[in-house]
Amino acid sequence: MTIPSIAEIDIRDKKLLVRVDFDVAVTRSGEIPDARKLTLALPTIRYAIGQKARVVLASHMSGAGGRMSRRYSLEPLGRKLSELLDCEIYFPENSIGDAVRKISGDMLPCSVMLLENLEFHKGELANSDDFARKLSEVAEVYVNEAFSVSHQKRASIVSAAEHFNTVCVGLSFKEEMENLSRFENPERPFAAVIGGSCTPGKIGLIESLMDRVDTILIGGAVAHSFLKALGRDIGRSEIDEGTIYSAKKLISSSVSRNIRLVIPEDFVGVRGDLNNEPSSYIISGGRIPKDSMAVDIGPETTRQFAKHISRARTVLWNGPLGMCEREGFGEGTAALAKALSESDAWSAVVGESTIDALEGAGFEAGECFMSRGGDASVEFIRDKTLPAIAALERWVR
Repeated sequence: MTIPSIAEIDIRDKKLLVRVDFDVAVTRSGEIPDARKLTLALPTIRYAIGQKARVVLASHMSGAGGRMSRRYSLEPLGRKLSELLDCEIYFPENSIGDAVRKISGDMLPCSVMLLENLEFHKGELANSDDFARKLSEVAEVYVNEAFSVSHQKRASIVSAAEHFNTVCVGLSFKEEMENLSRFENPERPFAAVIGGSCTPGKIGLIESLMDRVDTILIGGAVAHSFLKALGRDIGRSEIDEGTIYSAKKLISSSVSRNIRLVIPEDFVGVRGDLNNEPSSYIISGGRIPKDSMAVDIGPETTRQFAKHISRARTVLWNGPLGMCEREGFGEGTAALAKALSESDAWSAVVGESTIDALEGAGFEAGECFMSRGGDASVEFIRDKTLPAIAALERWVR
């Protein structure tokens, strides 16, 4: 059954518990260098205010580990949110208890309260039903607007939904689900661009795509595992040795399924220590010398990748193709971003590092969906659900 969004249920004059993901870095002086997670939740919060709802926001900040600590307080986020919304934000000293219930009971329509860090309580981390019940005492409608952490089994993410008669998702959450669901039955040809670090999660994503993909373009450190699986030298390039066996299986599976698995034939490489800003050169032949490391895909591989993108009708991109965080090593990613912007394919870019790399290259999203769900997005594409979604679906039914 479809989970409704906040715009599809009656929330007028009601009290909402809105689970958001405000897990951002805060400086010692209380500054927030990157407030994108806060701005992502603004449309849902503003919609609720427009419906004269009373809005109780709940989030965690990683690191507290079940202990109260001023270092991990959400108070700076409350101040920033007050600026963004141009309104007063109630901020209690806890996320549950008598004081929180008192403030909640006194809230007027259109008012907003941000609870203190949920991770101050071990019950949040343990997915405790008791903690979820106490959290639910401040509202009558549960709204999940924290897609990016909905793969985690936390009390406020999974158990909380069971303590409300009405549950829904926020506007951003709904957008993530609707767009990423398109990969369940994609328009063909379907091409996947996989880069970044080669983690077990990345391997799992590739495995899950094998029944629905036509072309897989491998770049970044992921390519090193596949090169090693083919018996090729990778020099001093980054590799997770534990992924080589899985890479071998995927190469074999791609052959039997007639999937084009495209592994780089040339690279931008460097010798020496990256911190000494060594000059780069082109490595051809698909083998990386022992004294070198690959830092980007090469020009011929870039042309091949762009050609496959131009033929696709659906494109998924997860992971940059080079060390885009270092100047001069993001040209492959930038060139493929240009090819994607010029294609007619529907596409989605998944992961903050990938989005940052593309935006740094001047990529304009256009019809491309930029998914900021990180690991949750990857898990949703792979498993077609998330623990939070399963919990909400049980209650909606």
